[in-house]
Amino acid sequence: MSTWRSTTTGLLIAGVVIVVAASAVSFGLLNFVPTTEVRLRSAVFAVTLAQDEISQEKGLSGVSALKPNGGLLMVFDTDDTWGIWMKDMKVPIDILWLDSAKSVVYTVKNASPELGTTKKFRPGTPARYVLEIPAGSVTRYGIKTGDKAEFTITKENT
Repeated sequence: MSTWRSTTTGLLIAGVVIVVAASAVSFGLLNFVPTTEVRLRSAVFAVTLAQDEISQEKGLSGVSALKPNGGLLMVFDTDDTWGIWMKDMKVPIDILWLDSAKSVVYTVKNASPELGTTKKFRPGTPARYVLEIPAGSVTRYGIKTGDKAEFTITKENT
C-alpha cells in the first residue's frame, strides 16, 4: 500500500506542477503586449505595438483611459493610406500617420469616440505607421507635419 501511495503522490505532484507551468505560460502569452517608446519633438510616448491585422483593427477600442504619454503604434508592412475609425472607442485621441522614414505626414486632432464607424480618417499621403495618442498631445507638444519620430521596432519588443 505504501508503494501505491508514493506513486499516487508522485503523479499528483507532477500533475500539479504541469498545470501550474501551463497556466503560467498561457498567462504570459495572453498578457504579453509588445511595447516601445516613441520620441516626437519633446514628447516621449510609451506605446503598445499593433503589428497584426487583428490588433490594428481593435486599436484602442474599449480602453477607458490613456496615460498622459500612453498610446498605440500600428506598424504596417507596406505604405498605404490606412484608414482609422473610432469604433468602440471611449476616449478622444489624436492620430498621426508617419511614413517609412518616420516623418509625420498627416494628423487628426481630438478624434471623438462619438464618431464610431460613421467617419473614417485617412491621410492623403501613404504611411507606414499610425500613432494614436491622448487627445491634445499634438497641440501640447507642437507636433506638425514633417516632424520626425524616433522609435525602434526589434524582436525584443515584438
